[in-house]
Formats: sequence, C-alpha cells, structure tokens
Amino acid sequence: MRIRTAAAAAVLAAFFLAIFLRFGAAAGDLPVKTTVDDMPVVVELFTSQGCSSCPPADALLGKLAKRQDVLPLAFHVDYWDYIGWRDPYASKEATDRQYAYGRSLGLNMVYTPQMVIDGSQDVVGSDEGAVIRGIAASTIRKKLKLSILRNASGAYRVAIPAGDAPPAPASVYVALFDKAHRTDVKKGENADTSLTEFNIVREWRKIGEWKVRPKRSPST
Repeated sequence: MRIRTAAAAAVLAAFFLAIFLRFGAAAGDLPVKTTVDDMPVVVELFTSQGCSSCPPADALLGKLAKRQDVLPLAFHVDYWDYIGWRDPYASKEATDRQYAYGRSLGLNMVYTPQMVIDGSQDVVGSDEGAVIRGIAASTIRKKLKLSILRNASGAYRVAIPAGDAPPAPASVYVALFDKAHRTDVKKGENADTSLTEFNIVREWRKIGEWKVRPKRSPST
C-alpha cells in the first residue's frame, strides 16, 4: 500500500462518524459537527503490548487524545506477538501500514514505539518533546479540508469544499477506533502489568478517491 501525505491528511474530518457510513448525492444535506477541529494533525502510533518500551508512548497518545487539534490513532503491530504475549489488538494490516511508511519515508527500519505525524514525520513515540515539536511544525502546513454532511434519511457524505480540491489524486480513509482499553498482561516483556491504551484502530477503511478532473478548454 502506498502512503500519500495528502491521503493521510484526508482522514481528518471523517474519522469518528463511520460505524454505518453510506455515501451518495442527496438534497438538503446538513453539516455534521466533528469531535475535533476541522483540520487536526494526524498522529499515528505504532505500538504493541509485547514491547516493554511502548507503555510511555501509549500514555502520551492518551494525553494527545485530550487535544482538539490532534487526531491520535494507535496501530498495534503483530511482530512482537512471538515473544510470549499475543496483543489482542494487533493486526497484519497495522504492520503492513508501518512498513509502507518505512518505505515512503526512506527509513532503514521500523520500530516500536514509532509515531508518524501527518504522514510525513517519523519520531520516537515516547519522546514527548519531539512529538510536540512535530505537531507544531505540522499545524502550519496546508491541509486538505473535508466536510461531512448528513441528509434527512441519515446517510453521510464526505465532500471537498469548492476551491479546496487537491491538485493530485488522493484517497479518503475512515478510521474506526476504540477510545480506551485496559489489559492485564500475563506474559512477555510487560508481564504482570496493567496497560491502558487509547484510540486503538480496529478498522482502517478506504471510502473514496479524489480524481483530478481535466481542465476544460475555454469556449470560443
């Protein structure tokens, strides 16, 4: 899977409404209030319950979840499961996503805890100072703004406001996540500890594709 910076940023407005999203043109659409700012910074944490250095990063993600200008998401990878504890939230899809970031960002390796900020910056997930600086740098970057609309029948539609369309093809994704879970870890590097983790992504779904329309020639 190829990660596009514009595509990663396009998640911003579409994330929390998506249990039963349906799409289609509809008359009388009304805007839906989002639970964070319209264009928050997306922070993706790659973590595992089998990683002894991950709990501080999990806690930091919990702090970020209290901010209105940040959308923090935890992707639990599965490559630490062999140590002795199988992370119940780990998935191959999360691991594949992290490796795709490694390729797109030109990294020599992937690791946990790793945070990727707005699809363009790689920082150690437990380094709060580096994370805060990365978020601050991303707030000044131009972002794609999405609008979420809902019609009288309850159908949702994601729209790009007129004049704000991206100049290149972009994908729109929705993240379905659990707000928080507490797990008593019995084995592995975190044996006999209780872990609290936040914004755990359970599904990452592509819901649309923006294709650049060719410019029309002026009429004669």
